[in-house]
Amino acid sequence: MLLIVDLGLRLAMALCALWGGLALGHRLPLARPGRLLAVALWLLASGLWLWLYGKGARIGPIAGLAVQMLALLAWWRRLEPAADLDWADDVAHLATGRQEGEWLTLDRVRCFDWQTRDRARVAWEPRRYPLNRLASLDLIVSGWGRPGIAHVLLSFGFADEEGEIDDFLAFSVEVRRERHEAFSEIGGFFKQYELAIIAADERDAVRLRSNVREESVTLYRVTLGESARRDLLLALVAEANRLQGEPRFYHTITANCTTLVFAMMRRIIEGLPLDHRLLLTGLLPGYVHDHGGLVPGYRLAELRRLGDITERARKAHDAPDFSRRIREGVPGWS
Repeated sequence: MLLIVDLGLRLAMALCALWGGLALGHRLPLARPGRLLAVALWLLASGLWLWLYGKGARIGPIAGLAVQMLALLAWWRRLEPAADLDWADDVAHLATGRQEGEWLTLDRVRCFDWQTRDRARVAWEPRRYPLNRLASLDLIVSGWGRPGIAHVLLSFGFADEEGEIDDFLAFSVEVRRERHEAFSEIGGFFKQYELAIIAADERDAVRLRSNVREESVTLYRVTLGESARRDLLLALVAEANRLQGEPRFYHTITANCTTLVFAMMRRIIEGLPLDHRLLLTGLLPGYVHDHGGLVPGYRLAELRRLGDITERARKAHDAPDFSRRIREGVPGWS
């Protein structure tokens, strides 16, 4: 029993040392040499406490590391998200807007024409959407080869006066990077980025991932009822409005492209259970399928195979009917 306690304490001290080093390395407001020096000093001090603990001292090393951690956490808690930094072009504007009767007016919808991963013809447009013709919801999952890891988008479809769904609006929950920042998956754990909800034209959001980044993209028709579909759309806009005035940090686990939407869905549909697939976003379609949210009559593997729009998106790159062509053969759309 004493051995287990001893090993547990050693592990806890090592994890504190590692977490503190990563936190300082990602968030200390110093130039890179200064951050590296701070991380080195932190690890040196932490290593000293661990060495003394290994030599038989107990209270001193534990107390020393505890004081060190308390000082770090006091600084950590004072870090506040910002709303007015020099943002990267693709996350410069949030999906803010307002409901005006049966119309949804969005202040900025991203309509980029991407040439490379980092270069695009920049365009943001104000747009209006008829809520009484909101007719569909699709789950779009984009993966880049890492098991269980993917990015999730929601695409809302609006019908024309003849009832044909021909206008699509995609929402993406993303990291809000500054212009000089590169994306870091580890940084998402350490308050490196703010949280962004972006509204984008589907030709922008889908082509960026399938055609430019060459990711594998799968589209699933979601069988959410008319009222719930509308509530989810308005909830995304309302959350973007809140973020405009009260920014939040992005977090790789607790505030990401899946967990934020799940929190909204839980307010719309009571009783949705927690599940590990909410964290492993590449597995999210399985969760939705198991709870009756995808087109019935198909196994999940069939929905995934038939919903793979990657090649169709690449072939339809410049087609004016891009959104219709990528949905050819997708269950619920064919």
